[in-house]
Parts: sequence; structure tokens; C-alpha cells
Amino acid sequence: MSIIEPKIDELLEKTDNDRFLLCALASKRAHDINDMMHGQRDRAVRLESAQTIARASNVKPLTMAFNEVVEGDVSFDPASIDVKNH
Repeated sequence: MSIIEPKIDELLEKTDNDRFLLCALASKRAHDINDMMHGQRDRAVRLESAQTIARASNVKPLTMAFNEVVEGDVSFDPASIDVKNH
């Protein structure tokens, strides 16, 4: 399986070329979307309307998350990332 759209280069640009950050950001958002689709978590419902999720139910949560990252709807605060050298 490969990602065709959005392009991986576009995704990495949104996360300072950090593939691990991209993975964490997209998986967290995909988890929220999945929970929203199944109505399991209140936090997820606050992030997106149920109507939007219903219209996009034929799209997989991870695909939705990647699209949101590229569109700038999902982002991160670089100051909040705690980087420790071991």
C-alpha cells in the first residue's frame, strides 16, 4: 500500500520533514475520526461535526487525517514538543 494523494513530500513539509511527527499527528487525528464515526469519545465529537463525518464515511480515517494535515486543518505547535537527547 502506498500513499498517492496527498503526496508524501507535501505531508512532510507540514511537519518540518519529520516522518515520526507526521505519523504521530496523522494517527492521533485518524483515531479521533474513527472514534467519532463510532460515537465512542466526546473529545472527538468536539473536533468535527457529525454531518461532516457522515458525508465522508466512505473515506478511511487515515486518509481523512492526511488530507487534513496537507490542508492545514491539523497541525502542531513546535514549542510544545519536548525533545530530549539521550
